[in-house]
Amino acid sequence: MKNTIEVPTNFIKNIIIEDLKEKRVSSVVTRFPPEPNGYLHIGHAKSIWLNFSLAQEFGGRCHLRFDDTNPVKEDETYVEAIKEDVKWLGYCWGEHLYFASDYFEKLFEFAVTLIKKKKAYVCDLSPEEIKKYRGTLTEPGIPSPYRDRSVEENLDLFYRMRNGEFEEGSKVLRAKIDMSSPNLNMRDPVIYRIIKKPHHRTKDKWCIYPTYDFAHCLSDAIEGITHSLCSQEFEDHRPLYEWFINELIDTEPKPKQIEFARLNLTYTVLSKRKLIQLVQEGYVSGWDDPRMPTLAGLRRRGYTPESIRRFCELIGVGKSESMVDIAMLEYCIREDLNKRALRKMAVLNPLKVVIVNYDEDKEEMLEAINNPEDMSQGTRLVPFCREIYIEREDFMEEPPKKFFRLAPGREVRLRYAYFIKCVDVIKDENGNIVEIHCTYDPETKGGNAPDGRKVKATLHWVSARHAIDAEVRMYDRLFVKPDPTEDEKKGIDFKEYINPDSLVVLNNCKLEPSLKDVKLGERFQFERKGYFCVDKDSTNERPIFNLIVPLRDKWSKHAKKTNK
Repeated sequence: MKNTIEVPTNFIKNIIIEDLKEKRVSSVVTRFPPEPNGYLHIGHAKSIWLNFSLAQEFGGRCHLRFDDTNPVKEDETYVEAIKEDVKWLGYCWGEHLYFASDYFEKLFEFAVTLIKKKKAYVCDLSPEEIKKYRGTLTEPGIPSPYRDRSVEENLDLFYRMRNGEFEEGSKVLRAKIDMSSPNLNMRDPVIYRIIKKPHHRTKDKWCIYPTYDFAHCLSDAIEGITHSLCSQEFEDHRPLYEWFINELIDTEPKPKQIEFARLNLTYTVLSKRKLIQLVQEGYVSGWDDPRMPTLAGLRRRGYTPESIRRFCELIGVGKSESMVDIAMLEYCIREDLNKRALRKMAVLNPLKVVIVNYDEDKEEMLEAINNPEDMSQGTRLVPFCREIYIEREDFMEEPPKKFFRLAPGREVRLRYAYFIKCVDVIKDENGNIVEIHCTYDPETKGGNAPDGRKVKATLHWVSARHAIDAEVRMYDRLFVKPDPTEDEKKGIDFKEYINPDSLVVLNNCKLEPSLKDVKLGERFQFERKGYFCVDKDSTNERPIFNLIVPLRDKWSKHAKKTNK
């Protein structure tokens, strides 16, 4: 498959080039800063790719930093899962692994500095009152009655907050900026709150924690980050980011926040809240369910890190929000696996064929190509005998005009084997077809007729005597609507659009014997069907394969019918 898709330009790359040219920075330092409160998904992959690839391109470095400022939702399990995902995507942070919690003491000192500069104060308003006093987009906020406390009183209260003298929710530390600012983020935002919960790293050392907006920008500055890349929803937070930096950081260069459009993918939801619903309400089997857009789910499904990096490269980096067709992601995995995946024959819905003029005791080994896209991968031998399996869908007793596969009196080619012709149809007492009788032409070995006659179909097959039984999980898109959240304003829950056929389990599949001793994560092309991966539930006694993606996108027509 030839690639005809051009890679878009990258406006962030142009900014970095200009910064280096103007000597604003002498080197490039980026960071990927996840909060360890959940699993990464395909949207995070875009950020990982962007931060690490830009650092690599310009000879700089990329940090992995966990912004772990909320002990209520964070856990070491997520830390390890995120590290595994970043490594799997092919990126290494080396010695540059950091945590915002590494800087808790320094961040506390920064807060004290703001108090001393009369730029922060302890506020006794409740969370509800703070929200009420904040104002709206059209009305200015109301100053807190505690806004003009003295420096001495604020320092005393803040240290007592740290010492655990006050209850959760009774006091917060707020930056003193501008309650009439048109940007709500600048209306005296909370920068410290009391949370009496143990932290996954600092345990019970702290009972006050910095907010994300306060800790994130200052952690960037502490680490010497030059370009702080974040998604578009943080654009309104940039003035606050810069305010903290300008008030508290004297060294140059100061980190520059640059926003880019986050990834929106059709037939998918990437909201953490919605993904949690899918897991907790049992619509999927877990965070690594192959239908989930999490990196753990994509990895289990069989996606390769190369295909995901290629996807990120092709969709590019822009500032305008848009919806990327999931077909682009599927294109990337097909493009990747077409080059590397070994071809195998597997019959997913078997129908037995008896070749009546083939000797009952005879069997032979036929040569099959492992990958026609890469002949260096060689060939293999597949067994052939009197009884074989073909796909049930490859036979019709009364075929329509454009059906070219097997039918009574019709001849077809068996892949790598012989021409066969249907001579009889065997049915059970209910009229169901249970067996097809055929004859074969021994002169057509290898799939070609010496007399030059042609057939219109080539079928894959598996020797019945040598076949191994397997389970195949046919995964499809999780939603039937391109934008599952589109109708939420109409009161229609996104889960109403879950695809009832997103998982179909086939228990009676017949596979060629070379698939017997497969290993977890191995990927193959099942000829005429698609690309498949060995699932973690697989055993030596019963291999289990996941459909990664079919050979062709069959969704365009289906989607039109669904949305009529």
